[in-house]
Amino acid sequence: MPSLGLVTAHPTAAATVPWRTDARVMGLVGLAHGSSHFGHLLLPPLFPLLMLEFGLSFTEVGLLMTLFFTVSGLGQAASGFVVDRFGARPVLFASLLLFMGAALLASQAQGYSTLLWVAALAGLGNASFHPVDFSILNQRVSSSRLGHAYSVHGISGNLGWALAPVFLVGWSMWLDWRSAYLAAAGLYLLVFLLLLWQRQHLKSEVLRRPAGAPAGGDLAFLRHSVIWWCFAFFLLTTLTLGVVQNYSASILKALHGVSLEAATLTLSAYMVCGALGMLVGGFVATQARRTDQVVGASMGAGALLLLLAASGWLGGWGTMLLLAATGFAVGIAAPSRDLLIKQATPKGATGRVYGTVYSGLDVGFAIAPLIFGVLMDRGWYAATLAGAALVLLLSIGVALGVGRRSLVRAPASAG
Repeated sequence: MPSLGLVTAHPTAAATVPWRTDARVMGLVGLAHGSSHFGHLLLPPLFPLLMLEFGLSFTEVGLLMTLFFTVSGLGQAASGFVVDRFGARPVLFASLLLFMGAALLASQAQGYSTLLWVAALAGLGNASFHPVDFSILNQRVSSSRLGHAYSVHGISGNLGWALAPVFLVGWSMWLDWRSAYLAAAGLYLLVFLLLLWQRQHLKSEVLRRPAGAPAGGDLAFLRHSVIWWCFAFFLLTTLTLGVVQNYSASILKALHGVSLEAATLTLSAYMVCGALGMLVGGFVATQARRTDQVVGASMGAGALLLLLAASGWLGGWGTMLLLAATGFAVGIAAPSRDLLIKQATPKGATGRVYGTVYSGLDVGFAIAPLIFGVLMDRGWYAATLAGAALVLLLSIGVALGVGRRSLVRAPASAG
């Protein structure tokens, strides 16, 4: 494999250390990751209230998420370089403060223009989390436990997604939506203070450029086609997730007359079931010989469940259960997916690779409202779910393509 012209200050954690030490790092990084996923849903759960308050359409609120993930995607690709060069910890703290600022601004919103600024600020806060998280995990967690670390990482993200709708809608029903955003800002402050207190467990080593390193060495990883296949996989799978996050409540209400509260609980159930799937997936990933096949099978099952939900055959409650089961099926794939990416990552480029690959997630979330928001505005609710299932089916071929290319790279990486 060609040299990147960069070395780490010490090797990635390989020796086994006490479970308690690894678990502490997993927990702290998981808390940070859950906070970022909470921020993904800072706006969507309250779309019905914001649309009523400011007279907005599905396309307009969809554009808020397009802006969020456009800023996040551009920032994520760049933040990987910052994390590799300056360390993960200071970048993490700055991101939490940006999320807190976005929540405070949302509480004072007076119109659509303010919401655009909220989306942009929150997107900037979200940009660095995956380069930060995986840089810390890959350096500080024992190699033999990385499958479980990725499982915890994914579970915490889904729990952040699950908490956001319940937290924000619950506060809004109790008081009002402005109070909900003030409470969210307080939540981010508590997370920031806790991680600041435990900051010694979040330190990552920075890269040092050796004398005579070739120009452009920082970008050498972009020559590997497997990186772009990983990017494409994230783009496709998050198109589907964008539908569930942004429109599932509205779809259930329109097709089956489900209340806002029940529909919101369905989104939370999807995320909780996804977390359970990731728990199972952590054990599957450590035992599987071909993680790409695990990913493909899980995505295929999720696509079939979504197609059944789109048919409406099982009514409102049945559709809600199918969406929750889809979360479990897709969740099983997550730890295997992250191991696939690690196998495709050149040494010393963790932040840059994860920043580039996970920006595919942001691109998928950014364009999902542009595609599916139009379908929603036309009243094609079932077609929206069916389209999400079709995209998930396409991701299977991409996952298998990543697996083939990772196997081709394995001998060179081992050398």
